[in-house]
Amino acid sequence: RRRLRAWQAPGVPTDATDPSTGNPILEHLAKLPQPQRDTLLAVRTMLRELLPDAEECISYKMPCFKVDGVAVGGFEGFAKHCSYFPHSGNIVGQLTTLPEWCTASSAGTLQFPVDRPLPREVIAELVQVRLAEIAAKPTKRRRR
Repeated sequence: RRRLRAWQAPGVPTDATDPSTGNPILEHLAKLPQPQRDTLLAVRTMLRELLPDAEECISYKMPCFKVDGVAVGGFEGFAKHCSYFPHSGNIVGQLTTLPEWCTASSAGTLQFPVDRPLPREVIAELVQVRLAEIAAKPTKRRRR
């Protein structure tokens, strides 16, 4: 059984914005310019609160939260926008509310401004729908 590091444990450590904690997401975000860094730190904080037992890692070269080895949500900053990746093309279409300043791509990602994080309600719905999708799949098909 793999030993969890401090940043993988439930809750947010007191130094949650300090990239020297060994947290791969914080190290990644520390390299981004402002205001994008703060926007994505807000997204990370919301995901940490919604998924307290999730593993924080880098997957596909972007910050990601995994539950039982399965990606639930990822995010990244780009030149002119930020994106949220639900790691499934079926999730975004199931959202009941989406701010008018967000755009959904045909690939199933959400794009939002570099200076405006997604609302907590949207992230909570993205997580809830993704977790339900994962739970509905047979466990033998999941990667660990």
